[in-house]
Amino acid sequence: MDKSTLSVQELAAQMGISLPKAYALVKTKGFPTIKIGARILVPTEAFKKWLIRNSMQK
Repeated sequence: MDKSTLSVQELAAQMGISLPKAYALVKTKGFPTIKIGARILVPTEAFKKWLIRNSMQK
């Protein structure tokens, strides 16, 4: 079974961006996140849809 969520650290590694950039990204309006206590998780499927949708914008 594939992971259903990514941590911010995993998101940074997958996207090839720095950790501070990843934290800035997850705080962006419209970016899919789940907050559990102080922990921020990114739902994998919602992230894929967000990435496709935002890569098509100019």
